[in-house]
Amino acid sequence: MGKLNKTEREWQRELSPEEYRITRQKQTEPAFTGQYWNSKQHGIYLCRCCGEELFSSDTKYDSGSGWPSFYKPINAAVIEEHEDQSHGMTRVEIACHHCDAHLGHVFEDGPQPTGLRYCVNSASLELKTQEKSDEESYP
Repeated sequence: MGKLNKTEREWQRELSPEEYRITRQKQTEPAFTGQYWNSKQHGIYLCRCCGEELFSSDTKYDSGSGWPSFYKPINAAVIEEHEDQSHGMTRVEIACHHCDAHLGHVFEDGPQPTGLRYCVNSASLELKTQEKSDEESYP
């Protein structure tokens, strides 16, 4: 799949103001406020902007940071890493390879087996659950 190119105006029409601010303008939602920071639901976390499969709930863990944290992506090729020197620090920004959406940052203080913590904004994600719908679970 090639790069998804949309104009800023198209992104603004498709995303909420918060989603746009975070995914397109590289902002951060406040800790402990996002939809998925404490979610225990099972499923696949998709890129909010393009639907690319990014992370599995199987690799999600409670990092205590207040943001959804994962120790690895579904496939390393779906995540791009860029040096980020904003706010007087040097960090590694993570972005969706398909649409360049800002996801968050990756740190080297995560659990084994990778030792990495992919710290992601909830507004950059959409959870596709693996649970059956109510209609399917009734006889």
